[in-house]
Amino acid sequence: MTETTAFRVIHARVRRRRNPLSRWYRRNERAVLSAAGIISFFVAWQVGSDAGVIEKFFFSSPLEIFAAGVVEVQKARFWEDVKVSAVELGVGSLVAVLLAVPLGIAIGWYRRVSLTVDPWLNFFNALPRVALIPLVVLWAGLGIEMKTIIVFFGGFFSIILPTVEGVRTVDRQFLDVARSFRAPQRLIFTSLVIPGTLPFIISGIRLAVGRVLAGVIIAEFYAQTSGLGVMIARASSNLQSDRALFGVLIFTILGIVLTEGIGIAERHFQRWRPSIDLEEMA
Repeated sequence: MTETTAFRVIHARVRRRRNPLSRWYRRNERAVLSAAGIISFFVAWQVGSDAGVIEKFFFSSPLEIFAAGVVEVQKARFWEDVKVSAVELGVGSLVAVLLAVPLGIAIGWYRRVSLTVDPWLNFFNALPRVALIPLVVLWAGLGIEMKTIIVFFGGFFSIILPTVEGVRTVDRQFLDVARSFRAPQRLIFTSLVIPGTLPFIISGIRLAVGRVLAGVIIAEFYAQTSGLGVMIARASSNLQSDRALFGVLIFTILGIVLTEGIGIAERHFQRWRPSIDLEEMA
């Protein structure tokens, strides 16, 4: 008698094709959910204001803030304030980056320089920058120079400290290998130290965004000459919460845009940082 053996035929699984809307959502899920969260917040704010749950006298409402913004952007004074704040923010931040990065690399790389400067770095970093405003006013007056210096202080220490730590955390295995092959100092800096420190520099700049924006507002509150901070202060003193919150919203959106842009740069440079895969070497 012949035995028959039954075989089970396994068919290849057919991959179901997603519809275009589903594919688009998966590619843009982060942006969609972020936008949904923001829209939900403003909708809840508007509904709460209309229902009387949120007091309009103090917090206004999104529609009233939008209407106040439409009126405000038609004024020449508004654009002059935008120009002044942009110059203060741009110049102060740029000078902070140009000075903090090379100084941070030098302090982190040279041991004697580090031992000499470290106590002063810790001292000035712990010192509240707001307390320096009266002294800066004595030195530079109430003009744009004073406000630019305040912005510089806000960004400089936020950048230089991570830069110093970044240089100190460069992988010693790379440095030992480079020195064993008699690599020149310039090549060590360009191929190891700077790529290894860049993610720390980017992180420091990202942290500095909030401080330089706060520096612009605080300096303009103190000087009361020109700038978006002055617009916010005057609107608040006149009990115009919609105008004041419109100015606050400008700084908020600017902070979000700068933080996201720097975050993209941070993720890009993180891949550039050299690393050793110990599993591949084993």
